[in-house]
Amino acid sequence: MVEIPIDDCYAQGRFADLAFAYAPVGLVVTEARVIRQCNNAFGRMFGYAPEELAGQLFAILYPTDAEFVNIRDRGVKQLRETNRYWDERIMARRDGTLFWCRVRGHSFTPEDPLARAVWSFADLSAERPYFPLTRREREILSYLSEGLTSKEIAINLEISHRTVEVYRAKLLRKFGVNNTSGLFHSMGGIDGDHVVSTSDQ
Repeated sequence: MVEIPIDDCYAQGRFADLAFAYAPVGLVVTEARVIRQCNNAFGRMFGYAPEELAGQLFAILYPTDAEFVNIRDRGVKQLRETNRYWDERIMARRDGTLFWCRVRGHSFTPEDPLARAVWSFADLSAERPYFPLTRREREILSYLSEGLTSKEIAINLEISHRTVEVYRAKLLRKFGVNNTSGLFHSMGGIDGDHVVSTSDQ
């Protein structure tokens, strides 16, 4: 745990240090996707002491290396254009359990968005429990969340339109709903434009 003398911070006006260390959400400063510093809430969320994460590649917090690479490519365009980005994704704790997280980012180098950035992470476990899904189910769920049609998904995944429809029907049955809107509502009202799914199975 990062220990900051609270009285000293108040006396010296070091409120930014105090806010970073004790913020109720996870905060992390990165450089080329390497964790440079994180706060106590971020460490607790993932099951590490903050000092254990310093210098680590962010990949250790993802379910798979493939998902780490996949998410790298998402949001870069938006960060470059607006310097703001957020999504809701599945992350992995130290003990291997998966959980939903809301992630927001700000880049200090918009021309190269992932070179230097600061991120906030909020654990959504209390409001959105994680439901195990196969790799293909998560891929299709992710594309559905982006508003793609079954035909468009089939092209992206290089599978048949009928196969996409079969998987979509399985997802609806699994969550006990009748349509895609109900599917996202049952998962906690996820905003379709900001879902990032894992692909480890």
